[in-house]
Amino acid sequence: MTAQRQERNRMRLRIALIGLLGLVAVCSSASTIVLAGTTERLVVDRTTGLAIDGFDPVAYFTDHQARQGQSEFEASAKGAVWRFCNDDNRKFFLARPDIYGPQFGGYDPVAVARGVPLAGNALIWLISGQRLYLFDREENRDAFAANPERYLHDARERWPGLLATLAE
Repeated sequence: MTAQRQERNRMRLRIALIGLLGLVAVCSSASTIVLAGTTERLVVDRTTGLAIDGFDPVAYFTDHQARQGQSEFEASAKGAVWRFCNDDNRKFFLARPDIYGPQFGGYDPVAVARGVPLAGNALIWLISGQRLYLFDREENRDAFAANPERYLHDARERWPGLLATLAE
């Protein structure tokens, strides 16, 4: 091997290592990165199997806040593990997951209205028309809150097409 070729290989290796170190730095500094399955019909954390990051879906309604569920109060439904703050919330959810579960599978309804399946954030939420909606960012929540009918009309029209592209 020529000296020139060896030098090129060393340079490629250095570039690859710098890129890898940059990726590690970005991932370690972003402690809120969640590996959500955005090709699923329901947004689920790929590493834990938890829906809505383990937050209790019933607590949004009963406590008017996002509350982390407990592992001792879990249930499996819709292909995901759901956590709850107490046994009553678990029972309420299992009786009516269509009411308490996030609409559009936990995808941001503003993004769904644009035809994009963008995972919602369990901490950016809104109850509208007695249904739970999760949003990717506060701007989307605020726009939705100002005119929910507009976004719901478009999201409901686009959801069946998006749903067909998402894995079961």
